[in-house]
Amino acid sequence: MLTETRSADQSPIHHELLRQNAFIAGKWVNGPDRIAVTDPATGKVIGSVPDLGADAALTAVEAAQAALQDWRRVSPLERANVLLRWYDAIIANQQALARLLVAEQGKPLAEAVGEIGYAAAFVRWFAEEARRINGDVLASEESRRLMVLREPVGVVGAVTPWNFPAAMITRKVAPALAAGCTVVLKPSELTPFTALALADLGQTAGIPAGAFNVVTGQPAPIGDVLTSDPRVRKFTFTGSTAVGKMLAARCMDTVKRVSLELGGNAPFLVFDDADVDAAVAGVIASKFRNSGQTCVCANRIYVQRGIKPLFAEKLAVEVARLTPGCGTEPGVTQGPLINDAAVEKVARHVADAVSRGGRVLVGGSRIESAGAFFAPTVIDDVPADALLCREETFGPVAGLVTFDTEEQAVAFANDSSAGLAAYFYTRDHARIVRVQRALEYGIVGANTGLISTETGPFGGIKESGIGREGSRHGMDDYLEFKFVCEGLR
Repeated sequence: MLTETRSADQSPIHHELLRQNAFIAGKWVNGPDRIAVTDPATGKVIGSVPDLGADAALTAVEAAQAALQDWRRVSPLERANVLLRWYDAIIANQQALARLLVAEQGKPLAEAVGEIGYAAAFVRWFAEEARRINGDVLASEESRRLMVLREPVGVVGAVTPWNFPAAMITRKVAPALAAGCTVVLKPSELTPFTALALADLGQTAGIPAGAFNVVTGQPAPIGDVLTSDPRVRKFTFTGSTAVGKMLAARCMDTVKRVSLELGGNAPFLVFDDADVDAAVAGVIASKFRNSGQTCVCANRIYVQRGIKPLFAEKLAVEVARLTPGCGTEPGVTQGPLINDAAVEKVARHVADAVSRGGRVLVGGSRIESAGAFFAPTVIDDVPADALLCREETFGPVAGLVTFDTEEQAVAFANDSSAGLAAYFYTRDHARIVRVQRALEYGIVGANTGLISTETGPFGGIKESGIGREGSRHGMDDYLEFKFVCEGLR
C-alpha cells in the first residue's frame, strides 16, 4: 500500500536535494519495502528508496493519463517556459546535484558537474524546440484543404540506466514534456536519487502534478506495466541489448512507439598518419571517461602497425597517470565501477586477453579496497577475437589490436552486431571521407574522442537501437502525424 510522505529513513549523508521516496502524481510516496542505495567507492549504504511494484506503476500511469489531458493543451510557449524554469533550477543546483550523483554513482566530481550541465542542456534545447512543433499545409485542388498536424504521442514510459543518472533522464523527459506528453520514469535502482532530485526541481519549476512521475523499485514489475499497459503509448529505454530486445517485444502486444539506445562496443582506429599525441588524448577521453562505463566509450582499439609501438608506449604513460579514488577527493580522475559484478566482468576480459597472448603494459588487476575499483589498464597485442573485442567491457581497460591496411581496419570495426559509435584518427582528408562513409555506425568521431552534444542526434544502427535522442530529431519519437483532409464544397 502506498502512503504519501515527505520524510524517510535517516541517511548517513546529508544533502539538501536527497529525496528517499518515489514521486507519483505530485506527491512523495513511500512503500512497505525499501531498497538500499550504496556508494560504489566505499560500499557504504547512503540511503534507501521504496521498492515499489506493479500497483505503484499503475497508479503512476493513471496519474500521467489524467495529467495528459491538460498538459497537451498547454500552449507551446508555456510548456517552453516551464522547461526553461526547470533548466534554471538545475543550473542553480548544479554543484549540489553533482555531489549527490557522485555519492550514488561514483564518477569524479568534475565529470559529475559536467554531466549535470549536459543534462540541463537537453532541457534548454527542447524548451526551445517546443515552439517549433510545426505541421504542413499541402498543395491540393480548390475543393479540399490538406494538412499534416503533429500531436503528442501520449503517456511515455521511460527506463534509464545507472551510468548517467541525470543526462539519460533529461534526454528523454525533456522532449516528451516539450511535445505535450506526460512521463512515468523508472530510474535504475542503483542510482535513483538524482532522478528524484530532478523531479523535485521540476515540481518547483511548475511541471504539473502527474506530468512527470518517478517510480522506484526493481525493474521487472514496473517494466511489465510500462510495456503492457495500453495507456502507455510510447516506451523508451537505455540499457543492454538483450534487455532492450525483450522489452521491445513486449511492447508489440499493444503496438507502442519504441525507442531504444542499446549496447555499443565502439571501435577506435588509429592510422599511421595520425597525430599520435592527439589520438592518445582521444582514447583517454573516450575510453576512460566514467571509468569506461559509457555506451559510446572506445571498446576495441585498432592501431596500424607502423605507429603501434609508439602509440602503445605513450598511451601506457598517460594511463599510468590516472588517479583512482573517491570522486570527491582532490585529484581523482577515475571513480569506481558500479559494483563487484562489474569488476568481475572486467577481470574476466583481462584474463582472457592475457591467456591469448596479450601483454599488460599498465594496471591489469582489481584495486584492493572497500570499493569496486579496477586499475586503469592497457594491454598490447590483443588478438581480434578476444573478449575485449567481442563483448562490451564497460570498464577502464584499453586493449590494442594491430592492423595493416585501411580495408582491414574497417572490416575489424564493422565486424560487430553493434552500431552505436566509432572513432578514427588520421590526417589524410580523403581517408576521413572514405572511412566515415564505410563505418556502419550511427555516430562517428573523426579526430575526436568526445562526440556527445545536445545539438546532434544520438543513436545507433544494427543492434544498437532504434530512434535518435537529442537534436531537432529528438522530438520525432514523441509526436504523431495526423493527416487531415478537409472538404471545402
